[in-house]
Amino acid sequence: MSKPVRISIDAMGGDHGPSVVIPGAARALAKLPDTRFLMFGDEAAIKPLLESYPALRDVTTVVHTDVWVKMDDKPSHALRYGRRVSSMWMALEAVKKGDADVCVSAGNTGALMAMAKFCLRTMAQIDRPAIAGIWPTLKGEAIVLDVGASIGGDAQHYVDLAVMGSAMAGIVFGRERPTVGLLNVGVEEIKGIEEVKAAHRVLRETPLPGLSYHGFVEGDDIGQGTVDVVVTEGFTGNIALKTAEGTAKQLASYLRSAMSATLMSRIGYLFARKAFAALKEKMDPRRANGGVFLGLDGIVIKSHGGTDEVGFAGAIEIAYDMVRHELMSRIRDSLLASQEARAAAVAAAQTETDA
Repeated sequence: MSKPVRISIDAMGGDHGPSVVIPGAARALAKLPDTRFLMFGDEAAIKPLLESYPALRDVTTVVHTDVWVKMDDKPSHALRYGRRVSSMWMALEAVKKGDADVCVSAGNTGALMAMAKFCLRTMAQIDRPAIAGIWPTLKGEAIVLDVGASIGGDAQHYVDLAVMGSAMAGIVFGRERPTVGLLNVGVEEIKGIEEVKAAHRVLRETPLPGLSYHGFVEGDDIGQGTVDVVVTEGFTGNIALKTAEGTAKQLASYLRSAMSATLMSRIGYLFARKAFAALKEKMDPRRANGGVFLGLDGIVIKSHGGTDEVGFAGAIEIAYDMVRHELMSRIRDSLLASQEARAAAVAAAQTETDA
């Protein structure tokens, strides 16, 4: 029998703290009974809520802390006053010490990334980590990264994102060679900034194991599901993410208004309510609540700060899958294979030149 998955949780993170974290963890435990929890935060706020969920209480260890990171704290402030003593830091440190396999927090994204980089450090080949999000598409889902960890990047950064995103896609989608596209302002070879074009050449000319390079993709290709993994840097990725979320809310508002505008439209809604329920489920952001921090020497999952218990349970489920399917080992193996493939390509090119 496999060992339980040990999840450390920043119980004070997010807009609602323990009032969402506890029922969310209980919901996740019902689906994943081989899970154990370490919860960090205010014991007086956590333990009374745990009493309402005996099954969760029995598999949870609570570690008290008087300090937690607020949603509006600047990353520098969070590091200065929350290092080693806050619920967020202690949840991350549990992964570093080996007391937990993965950390989940709905807290301040900037603070979580800053603390994670400082506490866990990055993997050997990675200069900067990324946040990978699961994106609904017409064909199912895609992984988009980076959606906000860092701005800009050289060609090597884009290539590393492609490799790490593909390793995650192998887990999420169960595909041996996920398709990868570089987000660009057009699919033509001459378009785009130099760093993106340089990464395009590397990915096109180097047969990297574990992924199938599609080429450039545009913004509308994300929702179309043209590729399994969409690679971009954090500035563009975050704008794309927020635009998509805003558009989904806008469309939902339009539909609500249209369905209640007249008596006939209300009657029509009654006949089509199953279809609208399916559409609502498809557009529900809680379905893919849980950004994965890639490139760190440990697994960290960022839940949306304003999520409810269903969304937080979803983030825990993603955390569970990343551990069970050995995300860290897959990324390390993929990065090593990528290095070897690029070295072989360089050597082959040098041999042709010498000849």
